[in-house]
Amino acid sequence: MKFSVSVAALLAALAGPARPATPDDAPPGRALAFATDKGNCLACHAIEGGSQMGNIGPPLADIAARFPARAELFGRIWDETAYNPATLMPPFGRHGILTANEINLIIDFLYTR
Repeated sequence: MKFSVSVAALLAALAGPARPATPDDAPPGRALAFATDKGNCLACHAIEGGSQMGNIGPPLADIAARFPARAELFGRIWDETAYNPATLMPPFGRHGILTANEINLIIDFLYTR
């Protein structure tokens, strides 16, 4: 059976960590979110602990409350254009900027914020 990239991405998100994120999970995701050659979330978003944060996108705070469904957050990072075609956010997964595993690490980090 052949899956589209979007379905495969959502399946990868659902196969993410089986346990809740803890502060011990945060360092790899934090590094990816703050790295200018990978996630670079700070270019557009304010994140607690970041510096020189952007304000084009919403602050990335209270993420677990805002996105209790992990798959939705994964989908938005994978390809925000599926939710908002006019977005400025790059389709990180669809364009191969971040792998499914890297997106899951960033989500683990954001869920600690």
